[in-house]
Amino acid sequence: MPTVDVYNLAHEKVGSLELSDEVFAAEVKEHLFYEVVKAQLASRRSGTATAKERAAVRGSSKKIYRQKGTGRARHGSIRAPIFVGGGRAHPPQVKDWGYKPPRKVRIGALKSALSMFCKEGRLIVVESLELEEAKTKKMVDTLSTLQADKKSLVVDIKANDKLRLSVRNLQTAQFLPPEGVNVYDLLRHDHLVVSRDAVKALEARCLAKKTNGEAS
Repeated sequence: MPTVDVYNLAHEKVGSLELSDEVFAAEVKEHLFYEVVKAQLASRRSGTATAKERAAVRGSSKKIYRQKGTGRARHGSIRAPIFVGGGRAHPPQVKDWGYKPPRKVRIGALKSALSMFCKEGRLIVVESLELEEAKTKKMVDTLSTLQADKKSLVVDIKANDKLRLSVRNLQTAQFLPPEGVNVYDLLRHDHLVVSRDAVKALEARCLAKKTNGEAS
């Protein structure tokens, strides 16, 4: 069972915390990263590219000229793709690109990412991330003190509005609640700064059994 040091905001050790083997000491399966990140990025595609086919453009559907005897090619409508102003042949249509890998794959990838951060020493557990006021500059100083001044993912309960507002304007940091932590955002940050309560919430999320109607 991995044990990590717990710090205060001044980067002073105030205790230690035992983490779940299943969540923070799991085998790192990089192929799961690929599957989950690909699905996440696919789900973000807007899929709004569209164009009109011949049935959607304006114009008469009357036959242009008689079928035989003109010496010209046969045509039935000025809305055909061959004419200027006609509809496109096989145009793109609005499409949902999103799909969802199996739950075991999603949870397995999340456990692998958390375990990788823990094994590489990039997991920083803080006793509490409660701030006196919402100040971006104070947050920059705090992350620098915690030695997490590179790209950092800061995780705490959703109700911590002062922390969320302090991180919001930082280009090198992002705030997420435990229920919003995902593989894509983990992999694009160098450090994971998480409160003691949020660590336990992450463990509970990864170890929770699926119930009917649950979507994770």
